[in-house]
Amino acid sequence: MGQAPTIHRLTLQEGLDLTELLMTMSWRATPVLLTLLAACEPPPVDDTLLSSNEAPARRPTDHRLWEPCGTSVRRLEDIHPGPQEAAIQERLHGDGLLFFTADDGQHGAELWTSSGTQGEGTRLLRDIAPGPEGSNPTDLTRVGDRLFFIADDGVNGRALWTSDGTSEGTSLVKRVLPIGTGLGEGQTLVAYRGRLYFSAAAPGGAHGNELWSSDGTDAGTHEVADLVPGEDSSFPRRFAVHDGSLYFVISVGEENWLVRSEGGAAFTPLLEVFEDTVIFRMKSAGGRLFFLVDPDEGEATLYVTDGTAEGTRRLRFFPGRYPHDLVAFQGRLYFSAGSDAPEGEELWVSDGTVSGTRRVKDIRPGAEGSAPAFLAVLGDHLYFAADDGRHGRELWVSDGTSKGTKLFADLVPGTEGASPTEVTAIQGWIFFGANTGHGVEPWVSNGTVSSTRKLDAGTARDPRAFIRSGWDVFFTAEDGASGRELYALPFRPASECHQTKP
Repeated sequence: MGQAPTIHRLTLQEGLDLTELLMTMSWRATPVLLTLLAACEPPPVDDTLLSSNEAPARRPTDHRLWEPCGTSVRRLEDIHPGPQEAAIQERLHGDGLLFFTADDGQHGAELWTSSGTQGEGTRLLRDIAPGPEGSNPTDLTRVGDRLFFIADDGVNGRALWTSDGTSEGTSLVKRVLPIGTGLGEGQTLVAYRGRLYFSAAAPGGAHGNELWSSDGTDAGTHEVADLVPGEDSSFPRRFAVHDGSLYFVISVGEENWLVRSEGGAAFTPLLEVFEDTVIFRMKSAGGRLFFLVDPDEGEATLYVTDGTAEGTRRLRFFPGRYPHDLVAFQGRLYFSAGSDAPEGEELWVSDGTVSGTRRVKDIRPGAEGSAPAFLAVLGDHLYFAADDGRHGRELWVSDGTSKGTKLFADLVPGTEGASPTEVTAIQGWIFFGANTGHGVEPWVSNGTVSSTRKLDAGTARDPRAFIRSGWDVFFTAEDGASGRELYALPFRPASECHQTKP
């Protein structure tokens, strides 16, 4: 089935949540040379937009107005009794249910569901691999009303599974061997045009790891194409859906290619690089697809494509840690970058052109930089954590311009700061963690300073991974008695907090 790619582990940099496991082929002695752009003062960003910290953020027009039902947070279940952690991971929003993986200490890591503060509660969905080892479900992906994931039942190896949210409707799709998250940064399973696309190999097959698709049935799960004919594998990976097309990386001989596909056997090569060069962190913004390229140097260059080889070009090299927290905002890409630049790590923006890829504002002059992180878009504003050197690390807001980038709330006056984390936009609100002297606690805001308040989570601290599902906002937190467990805050359409979910 061809030689599997060598896994190069890139250094996990402070402020990032996930380990970068980037799949490339074996070492090549002559990497692509990416020219360092001159470290010159970037031109100013257009400052014509206005900013108002007290103007409530615009809610999505296709949704009702939602609001937190009070400030009291509830622990849903002591999944792993005692001080041990339940190892909650892989959270995914379903229809009225939160899907996640957890280990209760008896069944190993398995698939769980929670209806939050109401309904059937929090329960093990199915014990796929009986015993303490568990099936270790990963890559939870929703396609329509079905959940797909990769799990090992102890008989078929790591194979493709599906669920409709019931124990009876959770079953093996087909005994194929998909690439798991351990072999690639980015999506391994992806929803595209009502089907699931992924990379897999049939046991005993002659084509190696190639592009597959599934509708959730055995008969409807098949290889789409042998992208690299023969026993050699193309190892499709790092899928991204952009502007109606499917983008992913494949291995072809001694090269890695970024390609565009419409879901069939044909594909369009957009960028071809040496096998030790990684293409990763794709983000759609303003009708363009941005991505990073690292020629096995531990530093990356920002690229952009319009879906054609001619329209695929490099924008700027960023020394130091990878550009991170890439978000689409007002038709442009915003991100944090430049840790080894003379100006330090700051907030950047790109409109897809070289001249339009520039620093938004030098929040903290000097080489240390303000190190923006946890970028989240709420209506007409971008929120993030940063340290200007005077207020400590606090919550900042930007309308996308230098003038409109300012301190949002000084939760801890002085140079210490509240060190906001996990800033997440949900239905017209932002949820985040902050330390105002009692450990990191959950907070919420609708985008105004006056609405910004702390939630009551009891002794639970260090909230992580805020996500809405059904009529609740879920997150994990930990205390000394129960370890890290699942918590929820009732969060419903406005004026319905007193009602029971239908």
